[in-house]
Amino acid sequence: MGCSMPKPRIISLYTGAGGLDYGFEAAGFEHGVTVEMDPDSCATLRANRPWAVIERDIFEIPSDELLHVAGLKRGEPSLVIGGPPCQPFSKSGYWARGDAGRLEDPRAGTLGAFLRVVEDTLPQAFLLENVQGLAFQGKAEGLHLLLDRLDGINRRTASRYRAHVACLNAAGFGVPQLRERVFVIASREGKPFRFPAPTHGPAQEDGALLGHTGTGMEVYRTAWDALADVTPDPDEDVAPRGKWAELLPSIPEGQNYLWHTERGGGLPLFGWRRRYWTFLLKLAKGRPSWTIQAQPGPAVGPFHWESRRLSMRELCRLQTFPDDVRIVGSRTSVQRQVGNAVPSLLGEVLAREIRVQLLDMKRPRGMPRLLPPKRIPVPPPERARPVPNRYRTLIGEHEAHPGSGKGYGALRRGAGSRATGQ
Repeated sequence: MGCSMPKPRIISLYTGAGGLDYGFEAAGFEHGVTVEMDPDSCATLRANRPWAVIERDIFEIPSDELLHVAGLKRGEPSLVIGGPPCQPFSKSGYWARGDAGRLEDPRAGTLGAFLRVVEDTLPQAFLLENVQGLAFQGKAEGLHLLLDRLDGINRRTASRYRAHVACLNAAGFGVPQLRERVFVIASREGKPFRFPAPTHGPAQEDGALLGHTGTGMEVYRTAWDALADVTPDPDEDVAPRGKWAELLPSIPEGQNYLWHTERGGGLPLFGWRRRYWTFLLKLAKGRPSWTIQAQPGPAVGPFHWESRRLSMRELCRLQTFPDDVRIVGSRTSVQRQVGNAVPSLLGEVLAREIRVQLLDMKRPRGMPRLLPPKRIPVPPPERARPVPNRYRTLIGEHEAHPGSGKGYGALRRGAGSRATGQ
């Protein structure tokens, strides 16, 4: 009998609930060690996998300890993977605070911590995930910082890490969720990396793919594909909360509060674009989910088409976690852990490419293991209910949003700046 090839081993940083890691597991990678400081996330990892978990801040963990726990020597890890906390580089963070403090934010130092581990362990390759704002046009300080530090690593270690950067929409690879993230992938030997082309696209009414006719691409996986066979556990509270909860049933599938504006099909309860897009946002069975939020308020969606919050299992399905994964913690903690995760299927797709392109290994056979099945036919939309009387006092004329930089918040900030002489 021939000996089987050993599995490529990884060091996982900022592991969270393991979304990215389950994808690498599905692609045939083995975990040497995971690092996470959030107690609930660590409990989730321990409850689901026999991976070694170091529950401390990465700044307090010497790289030698990571190698020791993983049973590896410098240069032996196949990969270092992880998504450093991303708030300083998010678009919302930029618009809320402007230029000041983005690189001074202590969370920006997590990029340096990730690269410190890369330099100390010298993996064959690394994958770093972050929000789209890491490479936000005109505000890409985080990306420039990463590239500069990578040049320093190459000079000091005679390695040839060369970053390949792409912003990927998870829905384009079979994830039933519209979710954009930036990925940075580099090989120690300087090998080129080609990000995979999308395999899925949006459908027209006649079923043809928009802009992809004849290419063989599949239609996006949908919320129905992910959730058709899932129901909440009887003891799980998924009732909507807050002052707008009873208005939710009056929103049709695939719509949000804009339905109840003068330009929508409902009653004029709100001003056009005066609220966040996610306000009272409801899933449509025949379309992908919108991005799962990590810290939603009570009226922030996406909500289930049955006018309720999504259950833990439903959140995991939309993120393509394996079905055997259970998230540990309170409802708020579950939402945060799942909402912060990388869709596992997207991790699997990238891991399969890394195996072939950077590690000279065979591609796993068949389709990605975490790709949701296609479920047809899709049932018709749920019927929207009448607006309850308690909200009908809002009926009237409402101002539309005047445009970028002219909303109520911008005017208040401007008034505050004038008052303080700034």
